[in-house]
Amino acid sequence: MGQILVLDDVLDAGVMIKRILERKGHQVAVFTDEEEALAHARSQPVDVAILDIRLKKMSGVDVLQELMKISPQTQVIMLTGYPTLETARQAQEWGACDYCIKPIDKDELEEKVANALAAATRPS
Repeated sequence: MGQILVLDDVLDAGVMIKRILERKGHQVAVFTDEEEALAHARSQPVDVAILDIRLKKMSGVDVLQELMKISPQTQVIMLTGYPTLETARQAQEWGACDYCIKPIDKDELEEKVANALAAATRPS
């Protein structure tokens, strides 16, 4: 099971993701503040990070860039209610492994997290 970080500016969205993933046995830490999420990633290993693209202080892509500096092995899934080709392209350029569109489909989320965890444990 994985160590998962969730960063969403809407606490309820993060809590919903946490409930879905904890049922699968994952340890999930939810944040609404970008700096707190990055501090968490500095203090302990994170297998998968689920980052909303639209946040309060920074963009999700900015957080992704910082996270890749802190923990390049972390697999990142970007989350958005406003999907565009540009945000998908940007996120992939900076190292996101996948993209999830709100409202979140439970089965899709579980599958994308499982795929990200499999990629995280594969030798490079």
